[in-house]
Amino acid sequence: MKLHIEKMTCGGCARAVSATITTLDENARIATDPANRSVSVETSAAPEAVLKALDAAGFPATQS
Repeated sequence: MKLHIEKMTCGGCARAVSATITTLDENARIATDPANRSVSVETSAAPEAVLKALDAAGFPATQS
């Protein structure tokens, strides 16, 4: 799944986003790109669960 996260602007934000996703699936593969505010995720977690967790963490995301 590819996500756009407008509030992910730095490496610290990217680490927080990755940590949030790994709470749902510790084996998730995550590639963050703060410069473009994008994240690619391979996970067994439901997309809705990922979006809900990111929103709760302060990083609302949209699928792209």
